[in-house]
Amino acid sequence: MRILLLTLITHLPDPVTGTVEPTHDRLRRVIETGVAAEELGYDGFAVGERHERPFISSAPPVVLSHLAARTSRIRLFTGVTTLSLLDPVRAYEDYATLDQLSSGRLELMIGKGNGTAQRELFSITEEDQWERNRESYELFRTLWQRANEPTGQQNVTWSGRFRPPLHDAEVWPLPYQPQLRVWHGSATSRASVDLAVEYGEPLFSANVTYGIEPYRELIDYYRRSWAEAGRNPADALVGAGTAGFLVQPTSQAALNLFRPVFDARSAAARAAGLPSPWRDYTDFLENSSALVGSPSQVIEKVHRYHEAFGHDVMHLSADGEGLTPGQHRTMLELFQNDVAPELRRLFPSRPLKPLGTTSTTPTTPSEAHHVSAV
Repeated sequence: MRILLLTLITHLPDPVTGTVEPTHDRLRRVIETGVAAEELGYDGFAVGERHERPFISSAPPVVLSHLAARTSRIRLFTGVTTLSLLDPVRAYEDYATLDQLSSGRLELMIGKGNGTAQRELFSITEEDQWERNRESYELFRTLWQRANEPTGQQNVTWSGRFRPPLHDAEVWPLPYQPQLRVWHGSATSRASVDLAVEYGEPLFSANVTYGIEPYRELIDYYRRSWAEAGRNPADALVGAGTAGFLVQPTSQAALNLFRPVFDARSAAARAAGLPSPWRDYTDFLENSSALVGSPSQVIEKVHRYHEAFGHDVMHLSADGEGLTPGQHRTMLELFQNDVAPELRRLFPSRPLKPLGTTSTTPTTPSEAHHVSAV
């Protein structure tokens, strides 16, 4: 199993102290956590995209480019890139540049995004967001694949419904990876699954809000649709998220530390008028995808979810909610020492090889080495 840390860069009061970090400190902490993730041997670090409170993750390529400069091996994920809100040409330019700066360590996860405030900010309607997501991805993908075309044949002519057409357009730079692995992120909608199957690409299930069943149904639909499309079932690739992450040497220590986080989340949901799917803290711990407990408890719970999902990749929260920086680092170390090796033994991942060679021939062995897979 491959393991990512993911952040949506929430900017909220600490659930224990009630203080709010300055924006500068919150963003710097994201970078320092990404650096620590590489040092400790995590496989990837993901930054989500949101354009509404309480998130400050409106510019993932900027954050990931900074992280790229501080690291050399860890894969850099988006989680998700909200293509329904973006100009696909501009998104391509940002991510092709990031791919070059990171020597081909980018993994893109796309989705329509969510939230009324986001749609209003970008003048997107709920009715057209799925078609915008599809159209934007089709153009983004066309632009990326030009790296496989001979020099002089890389201009693009294109027309669509939502964006002005392109006529023999030049769009630069070309990416480092001529073929990019794109994950299609989804909570419960089959539209993202259909797009993933159409292009033969992997699915990343959010798996964070409810119990196991709606996510199992979505993943089952993905595998069934994949086979019905005539694709090799063994090639269907699935990732899955988690609703919380706090591992400690003992179960009671983990439960005590995570309780303020659960209480703060529940209070925020009530204030927003959102119903909770959980009766209480015990119900959340048992039936959500949160990994809260001792190393053995976390391994058992991942095993339960793997039986349902068969996923190769899993993301964990990068944020360390309710923990001091020292506690957070110690927890990340404990997971890598006592949990990750057993997960990798129990659920060996297929070799996720790079999808292509670099767009320009590497000039040194070290340059070639950086094109690595999750």
